[in-house]
Amino acid sequence: MEEFDYVVVGAGAAGCVMAYRLSANGKYSVAVLEAGGPDRNIFIKIPAGFNKTVYDPKLNWGYETAPGPHIDNRRIPFPRGKVLGGSGSINGHLYVRGQSADYDMWAQLGCRGWSWDDVLPYFKRAETRGNGGGDPSVRGTDGPLNIQDQRDPHPLSDAYMAANAALGLKHTPDYNSGNQEGTFLYQQMMKDGRRWSPADAYLRPALTRPNVKLVQRALAERILFEGKRAVGIRYRPDGGEPMVLRARRDVVLCGGSINTPQLLQISGVGDAEWLRDIGVEVLHALPGVGKNLRDHYATRVSALVKGTGSLNERSRGLRLVGEVLRYAITRKGLLTSSPSHAGGYMKTREGLETPDMQLYFAPASYAAGAYGVTDLDTRPGMTLGCSQLRPESKGWLKALSADPRVKPEIQPNYLADQMDRDALVAAMKYMRQLLHTKPLADFVLEENFPGPAVQTDEEWLAHARATGSTTYHPIGSCRLGTDPMAVIDPLSMRVHGLDGLRIADASAMPTMVSGNTYAATNMIAEKASDLILAA
Repeated sequence: MEEFDYVVVGAGAAGCVMAYRLSANGKYSVAVLEAGGPDRNIFIKIPAGFNKTVYDPKLNWGYETAPGPHIDNRRIPFPRGKVLGGSGSINGHLYVRGQSADYDMWAQLGCRGWSWDDVLPYFKRAETRGNGGGDPSVRGTDGPLNIQDQRDPHPLSDAYMAANAALGLKHTPDYNSGNQEGTFLYQQMMKDGRRWSPADAYLRPALTRPNVKLVQRALAERILFEGKRAVGIRYRPDGGEPMVLRARRDVVLCGGSINTPQLLQISGVGDAEWLRDIGVEVLHALPGVGKNLRDHYATRVSALVKGTGSLNERSRGLRLVGEVLRYAITRKGLLTSSPSHAGGYMKTREGLETPDMQLYFAPASYAAGAYGVTDLDTRPGMTLGCSQLRPESKGWLKALSADPRVKPEIQPNYLADQMDRDALVAAMKYMRQLLHTKPLADFVLEENFPGPAVQTDEEWLAHARATGSTTYHPIGSCRLGTDPMAVIDPLSMRVHGLDGLRIADASAMPTMVSGNTYAATNMIAEKASDLILAA
């Protein structure tokens, strides 16, 4: 047994921030427990390596969803990072804060202190905004996260944005200013052409301090309690006997929307009936643990390209050799790509105050056009994608065994709500309209996915059910709030009804933010570190 002031579980988007901030004043010792291993895989560092890392079993928990009753009972691969940096080491490295209205809604739901004005200082504190910086009233200049513009934009991205403008969706100067509506090139978490993960930004600087210890390849098995106070974590080193990290002040859970509720449940905290079903004694009945799970569900349309090249043909053979050399010399080209290059935020119907749909564009297309396929097509192509920003459909995360090695049940319940279905259908029809709008139309040889046979709303919905997939954004399974189904106190990050136990990760989000979830998770950890230190 070892003892520290703080024991942080998980070295991902949130845990790395915790290690850095809780140890900064030198007063407190911090132990960080990570089930995965080092982030030395070269494809983690190369931005385009996303295609190699996102399904790599050495870097991934290898989860999948339960059969979805509204998506043809399909199971969908559900990658989560099991490596230093967590999912921040294997994701698409896009930086998207969301809309100011997202956080104002949190405050209106009872999460005092989490409005846009409250959280903006933490977004700014976290980042160094490169390539011109943006408005200093909303963007940071000296934080650990490096946020840069794309180093090598593709001409098809310009055509995509121009086609949107022709349909009335204009360019927006900075979609991370709080006001998203419009089109743009996505900003990336990169530094000098390399992925800049949470391990790079926060953990490595923290580990230079004598008061921080990292324990890798160590699976958390149980939160240890004395009465209603959390006092430590029992964990098992890879292939070893159980060991204990004891916390003098707090255990801070940063395992994310899957691992955090699972660890709570197998430790006796959660829905009493669920716990009894897996033979776990109820230490503290908290029915909201594992409930309210949400995720962005995305669909896509793709077309073959004429009159210009795409990333497809640059990803193989001698051209790929040239791209590797170009990256090695200039840190530009194909290998700096993210899954989406351009995008936009739009309203799918009249009367909406803010956009309800996120758009994605890539000057590339995938074999068979389906999600979950990382091999690029052999012919030049492009892909248009969309996902509803704030899905009404919600599901759950349920431990199926007291053994932490047994994968939990993940049920996002995609497309359960009619509003979600209607919004996706409207967006897919808009994407087809873009393919027929100049200047993008000048580059379209033919729509090859789903193809012209899909015409009616029912056929579009069938396409969404059969081919849509996760965008890797699970949130909300241990949400902030003050009502009976809330898990976390918004003023302290303490688990309701327990002492010495706090949560600071994506599971804390009360509702979905409007876009990719990494930036919001990073902000939650930044703010939570101040709340914890203030306590």
